[in-house]
Amino acid sequence: MKRIYTSILLLCMVTMAGAQHTLLPTPTSHQNQNGSFELTGHVKIISQGEYSDKLSKDFQKEVSQSDLPKKKGKGVIVFMQSPENGMPADAYELNIGNDTIRLCASSESGLFYAKEALLQMARHQKGQLNTCRIQDSPRFRWRGFMLDESRHFFGKEKVKQYLDIMASLRLNVFHWHLTDEPGWRIEIKRYPKLTTIGATGNWHNPKAEPQFYTQEEIKEIVAYAAERHIMVVPEFDMPGHASALCRAYPEVSGGGKGRWEGFTFHPCKEETFELINNILDEIVTLFPAPYIHIGGDEVHYGNQDWYTDPEIQDFIKKNKLGNETGLEHYFIRRAADLVASKGKTMIGWDEIVDAGVSPQKAIVMWWRHDRKYQLVKALEKGYRVIMTPRLPMYGDFIQHPTHQVGRRDGVNQLENVYRFPEPIINLAQGYEQQLLGVQQSVWTERIADSKRLDYMVFPRLFAVAEAAWTTAQQKSYETFLDKLPHYLKRLQEAGIYYFNLFAPETTPEPAAPDKEDVLKNG
Repeated sequence: MKRIYTSILLLCMVTMAGAQHTLLPTPTSHQNQNGSFELTGHVKIISQGEYSDKLSKDFQKEVSQSDLPKKKGKGVIVFMQSPENGMPADAYELNIGNDTIRLCASSESGLFYAKEALLQMARHQKGQLNTCRIQDSPRFRWRGFMLDESRHFFGKEKVKQYLDIMASLRLNVFHWHLTDEPGWRIEIKRYPKLTTIGATGNWHNPKAEPQFYTQEEIKEIVAYAAERHIMVVPEFDMPGHASALCRAYPEVSGGGKGRWEGFTFHPCKEETFELINNILDEIVTLFPAPYIHIGGDEVHYGNQDWYTDPEIQDFIKKNKLGNETGLEHYFIRRAADLVASKGKTMIGWDEIVDAGVSPQKAIVMWWRHDRKYQLVKALEKGYRVIMTPRLPMYGDFIQHPTHQVGRRDGVNQLENVYRFPEPIINLAQGYEQQLLGVQQSVWTERIADSKRLDYMVFPRLFAVAEAAWTTAQQKSYETFLDKLPHYLKRLQEAGIYYFNLFAPETTPEPAAPDKEDVLKNG
């Protein structure tokens, strides 16, 4: 039986290698057939079910607005969603015949991805579709992209543009980093100074005009993402990276010296936790996702006052916390309980592995590539893990050895992103079910405008999509490079700047703001 399965798998791989498809991410199975289907801007569509009806209308609008031939087509396209067909979540089947195209899935997301796959093929092949059968499902459940808008703010239209691209690439999580040192970017009605004071400034200009999202804008973006089957996960940083909030409400500041003034919450005051609880009450009304990211990283940068503050030292002794690290872990556990009290699950950076939080209450984002033992420890303790290590999954690291701007303690070249997570996947052997997925994280200290943001994101986001969706056996970097020019052309048509690895001199590296900062290259 095992030999039969292996033979089928090898046959599937040979079929994939020979198929001249352009889908990105690469599907699980793509079987070419003899024949073709002409898809025009006016094609007959049949749908079955409420969501199928909506999706078919969306598709009709998209093809009518495309550069496909405007004549009336002879064939028919059928959208079919049936929970009874047994397909996994996000899976789909796309059958292109000579006169009929069938899109099938159990879930709404699966049918949506079938539609996106068909659009990709239609745009590349100018509507002249080769007949084929595609069966597809993702490798990972969490296929994420994180945007930091605390350091620099980009606005809702840019976010929507990225959500559109994410949807086309079958990415399904937008991790939104909205609070940190330079600025607080989300309106909280109970605490208005968060946006009059906390939202002032950015990474390179502390006096920049306040920029933030109103609650109505947040709702609009969350709904826009949901239509594209993208979950928006907010990040509310604590106990460190809280400088913007502590500027607005210094009574809950835990101190910090010089560069790190106001970096941490006060870890012992009940009013600190009352404020956090009240903010969470408003956040959960805006974000229906079951997760809230609380950060939990790099507390040591700004907790100097914890070592000398008599109230804090007495609290450590009274509660037998041992030391300042024990106090940090106490804070993380309370944060986890507050998030759980809202019916949500906490996500934190990999420092939380040592805080004693129940794996039922928390998910770990592994980010310290140089601490692989932290990934192993998280898995061994039973945590679910999202992999977003600095190397190769941070989008603020330079992507070519000739580049001069950005974090330079590593080069996150396209190929390294594409081949992830294979170089470290052996560390998760036996714990595969705990790996939720992968994510690209873009920190924006040295990214102050949309042109530079696009340049740092693309084409690496295409590689992230394939790393998140496509199994190792079906990935081929050479095939990926063959497909890439088509997608770069699409970016160019949309006015999106990018790094052209095929001809680097044609896309010069954009400038970026600079300032003295001990972490700018770290």
